[in-house]
Amino acid sequence: MINVTKTFLPSFDTYIAILKRAWDKSHITNNGILVQELEQGLKEYLGVKHLFFTSNGTVVLQMALKAYNISKEVITTPFSYVATTNAILWENCTPVFVDINRQTFCIDADKIERAITEDTQAIMATHVYGYPCDVEKIQTIADKHKLKVIYDGAHAFGCVLKGKALLSYGDISTCSFHATKLFHTVEGGCMITDDDEIANKLMLYRQFGHINDDYFSIGINGKNSEFHAAMGLSILPQFDQIVKRRKEVSDYYDQQLSKKIYRPGVTDSSFTYNYSYYPIVFESEEQLVKIKAILLENGYNTRRYFYPSLNELPYSKEVAPCPVSEEISRKVLCLPTFFDLEQADQKKISEIINQYLK
Repeated sequence: MINVTKTFLPSFDTYIAILKRAWDKSHITNNGILVQELEQGLKEYLGVKHLFFTSNGTVVLQMALKAYNISKEVITTPFSYVATTNAILWENCTPVFVDINRQTFCIDADKIERAITEDTQAIMATHVYGYPCDVEKIQTIADKHKLKVIYDGAHAFGCVLKGKALLSYGDISTCSFHATKLFHTVEGGCMITDDDEIANKLMLYRQFGHINDDYFSIGINGKNSEFHAAMGLSILPQFDQIVKRRKEVSDYYDQQLSKKIYRPGVTDSSFTYNYSYYPIVFESEEQLVKIKAILLENGYNTRRYFYPSLNELPYSKEVAPCPVSEEISRKVLCLPTFFDLEQADQKKISEIINQYLK
């Protein structure tokens, strides 16, 4: 079975050689040498001031909300992984869904301002598939209404906009380092900010709110281990090669697939993409379901990512309709995309889709 993603793994010897440095010290968690080295390497690679390596890419969203004392309404996107909405609800805040842009599938910045009320405290938007939100317009709106901007950048590692890492925008930006991501640490994530005071808060939140025997604030266990950091340190030097290979995969799909198929994207020439996913949009949900089934019969496991539109979750109550997100979520399918995907498989996938569309 060819799945939609496949974890990139370094050579086992490379991983063990790095891990052995922590193993020999018997210091395998609690901000060990490999975690510190990975954080420094990531800060240098991304060109950011503060970055904290964490246990996953969801807890960072929760800590971001907590750091700014967000307790009321958060404007957010209905087209994202469920973690984005769950983090808002978990912190007892109210998600206010704003529909998406039909070209990028990110939150439609032109619709944000009309959703702002006296209870609005933040905007939490997702760089969908690694494509950038309209960061300049969102920041202008946030400044005007004194709102905080938190970006869910789970897909955005390695993306660059206007000469800066996409993860450097916003008051806080978060990322996931789950095993399905381009850069991963098996499980993990990070949170990024330029604000020294907020950085200190996030550092404390990640480790129960204390340093040794001195207690400063509330906190949770958001730390990660030397085993996970070793994986990150093994992969980071290869990251540019991973992106290069995934571009080849994406370009081959572009060549092979019917031109009738619609895909999201951006036109900003200052944007450099990481090719994290290959989503395609069909004319109808019925068409999608049939093609997905045929592909599965042939050994190709695709994914309806994202589905459903988050404003349609059974526990999303009293929310406004988001027709673009609802439409796209029913018709979008992500095709297999990973480092060592064979062109023969891509060709077969494309032939199956093209034949059905005829």
